[in-house]
Amino acid sequence: MAAERRVWTVGEVNRYIRGIMEDDFLLSDISVQGELSNVKYHSSGHIYFTLKEKDSCISAVMFAGDAAGLTFRLEAGDKVVLKGRISVYEKAGAYQIYVKSVKAAGMGELYRKFEELKAELSEMGMFDEMYKKPIPLYSGRLGVVTSPTGAAVRDIINVAKRRNPYIEIILYPALVQGEGAADSIARGIKALEKEDPDVIIIGRGGGSIEDLWAFNEEKVARAVFDCSIPVISGTGHETDFTIADLVADLRAPTPSAAAELAVFDLRAFDDKLESLGERLRSLMDSRIFRYREGAREFKARLEVRSPSSRLRLQKESLRRYKESLISAMMGILRDRTAKRGIYAEKLSALSPLNTLSRGYTFTETREGRPLKSIEDIETGEEISIYLKDGRIFAHVDRKEKISFG
Repeated sequence: MAAERRVWTVGEVNRYIRGIMEDDFLLSDISVQGELSNVKYHSSGHIYFTLKEKDSCISAVMFAGDAAGLTFRLEAGDKVVLKGRISVYEKAGAYQIYVKSVKAAGMGELYRKFEELKAELSEMGMFDEMYKKPIPLYSGRLGVVTSPTGAAVRDIINVAKRRNPYIEIILYPALVQGEGAADSIARGIKALEKEDPDVIIIGRGGGSIEDLWAFNEEKVARAVFDCSIPVISGTGHETDFTIADLVADLRAPTPSAAAELAVFDLRAFDDKLESLGERLRSLMDSRIFRYREGAREFKARLEVRSPSSRLRLQKESLRRYKESLISAMMGILRDRTAKRGIYAEKLSALSPLNTLSRGYTFTETREGRPLKSIEDIETGEEISIYLKDGRIFAHVDRKEKISFG
């Protein structure tokens, strides 16, 4: 009976292969030339990237201790010579080169093409501001040229609808990577131009220079430049830059940012409008209150100066004068009455009638002259004698002079 063959675990297989590779003299200290791609600087200080050539690539990592000795920043498209060792990363079961040092070896082919086309189109004036069309502030129809399945289209739709729920979005599903992508994007721009949207967004998510290369093709640049509709380019991440970004009427750092630039924020506008409305109502209420107070003050001043008010005041003044006059007259009357009483008493005391009431008489001649002396009358003449209750007519029979003093 044949003996059972040993069954290995995945970890054992990876460790075995790792041991073989690390024991290999060539792989333990090797220099490899290629073009950098997908360069990522980690917060730990490590650098992860891919070294590639036309038909092949290898993953690479440069740990923080070795990266500290770099004299330049690694960028996608740079052509370099790496020195290090090749081994297996057991956890992923993938082999990679652990880089000890990096030496520049010239410009990468794609980067060279990028710079050549950039210089050519710049010389033609395709990047000039004078050709940039203004982006409309209020867009009702939005054209989008991108992959129908990528994250970029979802981000654009979500942002656009959040800013304006009523926006009409016309999507042209295009290839954004690989063979035929540039033709697809150019066709999409021309197709959407016929739909007459207010603005067109072209873009995709981030990636390597190879992933974004369709947006560096001249046919895409010319389609953007020739488009009569304003075009916003939102390609890759903020650090990614393409020829399409330079030709477009406006460049956005990401697809989401492109949607923000293309679509007016209606909800924020509504909120601001409501806030302004509240402020306006408050200002109007305050101003109306001030005007009402002013009107009341003017009304009061007018009432004071009006004929009816003046007549009322004159009547009031006349009433006070009348009351004062009556009071003064009553005072005078009381004073005169009192004086009259005094005068009456004095007259009463001096009145002959009062004297007569006490038993005295008053005598006068027939002619009505009062008799003050016996010399004023002769015997035989008629006289009148007044008493308190009447008069007596008599004749003087005789007269006799008497001295009382």
